[in-house]
Amino acid sequence: MAKPKAPRRTLDSYTVKHINKTVKVGDCVLMRPSDPGKASYVAKIERIEADGRGSNVKIQVRWYYRPEESIGGRRQFHGSKEVFLSDHYDLQSADTIEGKCTVHSFKSYTKLDAVGNEDFFCRFEYNSSTGAFNPDRVAVYCKCEMPYNPDDLMVQCEGCSDWFHPACINMTAEEAKRLDNFFCENCSSEGQKKLQNSHTASRHLDAKVDTKRRRR
Repeated sequence: MAKPKAPRRTLDSYTVKHINKTVKVGDCVLMRPSDPGKASYVAKIERIEADGRGSNVKIQVRWYYRPEESIGGRRQFHGSKEVFLSDHYDLQSADTIEGKCTVHSFKSYTKLDAVGNEDFFCRFEYNSSTGAFNPDRVAVYCKCEMPYNPDDLMVQCEGCSDWFHPACINMTAEEAKRLDNFFCENCSSEGQKKLQNSHTASRHLDAKVDTKRRRR
């Protein structure tokens, strides 16, 4: 008669020996991809379990998808460090953890002074079956009516307070950085675009403007 399997037990935390890091439920981690040529997968730990001897440790994860992994693919407004919290759960060996990372809220990410390799941000939840996003709409800016990409430089109109990509107002990024004042076409007192040496951007979320962040 086959010997019954010992029940698995839940762990509060686990030290991944090959990286010398302790992980716990709720942590975000980088997972080894099946294809060595791909970037590490990003996941959130939902549960840690082991066999009766405390070995053969498995983690239940909830995957974050990168834009290019979604049904619609990467779009212009997606940031380089943007990920979507999916409804896709999986059970993986804890030995496939490559390191810990941080998935910030969109607001917190835009306030970072510098972005490291382990920093990501999430502003959408993603349904991996239907390709639907929650929320299904966000604020848009500029003539192009695109959501804010924190990697892109934008300038603010002092009249209407909307934000604009330099390319959308026939400017180079270098010209935009030298501005002191800017009025869009609609707000210009002469009824045309008026550039008067302006300020670009603050790093605050209510000031939707930024240059590409320094990488650590």
